[in-house]
Amino acid sequence: MTAYDDAVQRYFAAWNAATPEELEKAVAAAFTEDATYTDPLADVQGHEALAAAISGAQQQFPGFAFRQDGAVDGHHSLARFGWELVAGADGSAPVAGSDVVTLAADGRISSVSGFLDRVPAS
Repeated sequence: MTAYDDAVQRYFAAWNAATPEELEKAVAAAFTEDATYTDPLADVQGHEALAAAISGAQQQFPGFAFRQDGAVDGHHSLARFGWELVAGADGSAPVAGSDVVTLAADGRISSVSGFLDRVPAS
């Protein structure tokens, strides 16, 4: 497993954390203290704001889980990967996207630039 794969696994552990305590620990393991997360719906910095953004997504899509879609591609301190938001009930994935992350020297993510590739119709 590469450092990129390891960082992305920790990233998904944070997005799929089941309790506030698990979320807090997973965010600390995956992200640097001053990490930024920017996508079309959020622009936050730091562990507390990251946990709030993740919690908000979980509340918006109860019973769903984030999963990696395809391989992680990386070079230097950058990695990119696709993801889907999958319904537990029927396995459908109404939301999908791709993210580009920057890794810090310790292997944690210092920034995320997220893109939404598929979203439900309004």
